[in-house]
Amino acid sequence: MRRSLVVGNWKMNGSFELIDQWVSNYTGFMETTTETVVCPPFVYIPFFKNRLLTSAISMGVGAQNCSQYESGAYTGEVSASMLADVGSSYVIIGHSERRQLFGETNEVVAEKAKRVIDAGVRPILCVGETLEQRQNGQTVEVVLSQLNAVLDVVGTAGLCTGALAYEPVWAIGTGKTATPEEAQQVHKILRDSVKSRNPADASLLRILYGGSVKPSNAEKLFSCPDIDGGLIGGASLKAEDFYAIVQAASAVEDIN
Repeated sequence: MRRSLVVGNWKMNGSFELIDQWVSNYTGFMETTTETVVCPPFVYIPFFKNRLLTSAISMGVGAQNCSQYESGAYTGEVSASMLADVGSSYVIIGHSERRQLFGETNEVVAEKAKRVIDAGVRPILCVGETLEQRQNGQTVEVVLSQLNAVLDVVGTAGLCTGALAYEPVWAIGTGKTATPEEAQQVHKILRDSVKSRNPADASLLRILYGGSVKPSNAEKLFSCPDIDGGLIGGASLKAEDFYAIVQAASAVEDIN
């Protein structure tokens, strides 16, 4: 059985004060069976990790992005091996905001995936379609092209070290959410695509849903057979909301 995974993506939000308060608030909650990870901005990774250690919270810390290069004259870039040095256990790659705002192509995302895996860190590969693409009936074409570009480089075993996340672009930060049926349909398509390459790895791969996941809708989404947790944006900035989503994942996991 796949263990649930809930990942908080703080995006470009955070401060020492916020982290200190967030960890203090989370400290009072009971441990669950769900694996949890928070991805703050680069500069706060060591502080967040150390703050967790002093609080005895069992939680991973990840990064939101990395360079496709290992080292060299790339001003402002941060390599996967650097992230490993500061204690990142996961790296989000291919988020729609990186693709749309910073022009990252499928090929660039695939290069990043390889760097992450080579550094001994786990990738969280994001795929998802825009509203226009969905309305044009291109959802399957888009998400599979994004997935296959990475699988062609790192293989199914490489991706299985981390996770895959389906984030419909039209549902990120908009308050709109794919229905559980809509999300499950795409998750199954993604898993079936991996299964066509390696059935064993497909059964192990955790596929997360992202896109306005909240405490109020998390359990219904996570109850779908091919949804193994969530990649959480805004709701992860509040410890109480994040924990409620983690609880939802654990409740489903306990039933299964």
